Amino acid sequence: MLCLLAATALAAEPLKIATWNVGLDRKGPGLLVRDIVSGKAPQVEAVLRVLAALDADVVLLTSVDYDRGLVAGDLLADRLGTLGAPYRYRFAVRPNTGRPTGLDLDGDGLTGGPDDAQGWGLFSGQGGMLILSRLPVDAAGVRDFSDLLWVDLPGALLPDLSDAARRVQRLSTTGHWEVPLILSDGGRLRLLVWHATPPVFDGPEDRNGRRNHDETAFWLALLDGRLPLTPPVAPFVLMGDANLDPSDGDGRPEALQMLLAHPMLQDPAPRGATDRRDAGQVGDAALDTAFYDSLGGLRLDYILPSAGLPVTAAGVLWPGKTDPLAADLAAASSHFPVWIVLDPLVAATPPP
Repeated sequence: MLCLLAATALAAEPLKIATWNVGLDRKGPGLLVRDIVSGKAPQVEAVLRVLAALDADVVLLTSVDYDRGLVAGDLLADRLGTLGAPYRYRFAVRPNTGRPTGLDLDGDGLTGGPDDAQGWGLFSGQGGMLILSRLPVDAAGVRDFSDLLWVDLPGALLPDLSDAARRVQRLSTTGHWEVPLILSDGGRLRLLVWHATPPVFDGPEDRNGRRNHDETAFWLALLDGRLPLTPPVAPFVLMGDANLDPSDGDGRPEALQMLLAHPMLQDPAPRGATDRRDAGQVGDAALDTAFYDSLGGLRLDYILPSAGLPVTAAGVLWPGKTDPLAADLAAASSHFPVWIVLDPLVAATPPP
């Protein structure tokens, strides 16, 4: 669903784009709305303060509950407006998380449980995605790939699925979207967004590990023209939570490593002010693998602009412990916001 107010494009100026797993998923529908409205939920208030400090022009939020009327998204944006970080445009569609399949996927003899859904979820919409933007969204140009069946991905690393499961199991745990933003000259900047399943919490069949790999491999197939879908037209920014580090931790990193090296993309290699030895949190950390240690810092979230886009800065909002924002970040999420800055985009993709 799209909330689109006055269609005034942002003036041609540097564009800050960010993604952050905010952990705004609750155990039941409506609870996130309750927490936002109350103004007394410490985590929500910390998230709002961090987003206001981040002050991105476009931000993809992952792990945020979806509701049909986009009530939670509108409330978040309204609160941010009072903090000096207005977002006139909000976009989300129903995710696969919690969406019933009608099957007993986990083999417990019951249907309707969180493991029986298209993507794990206690209710439909738990832990979805939300785009907040100061640029208008081209609603007519949105493409939602979230209904692609897992079996239809070329080279899919499928686990042992029943015939019934193969006919209904979607690839996307949360979703894969292409969302065009309207630039000041009428051109388009496309956001390619996703949030993959963690490659753990399963057994020796490695169902989640295989699915995590293939959710990233989807982008490779789309970019390379190996799907019955038109590849995205540059300029675009591929972004979201891969739930995987390219060189450490659990999972199958081959597809992610290929994506980071893909000739149609660039990796700005964002860094934070704090390195992994100081943090002790699992999240979006400094890129240098020398910083890996027993604290478990992992690079999980990514912003990969298309090749040729003018990236002038990139970073992770991860200040030192003495920074006043550090306490809010710790209270908000186990992840840290990742961001890039693009030079003014004009005469980019022409209007359709």
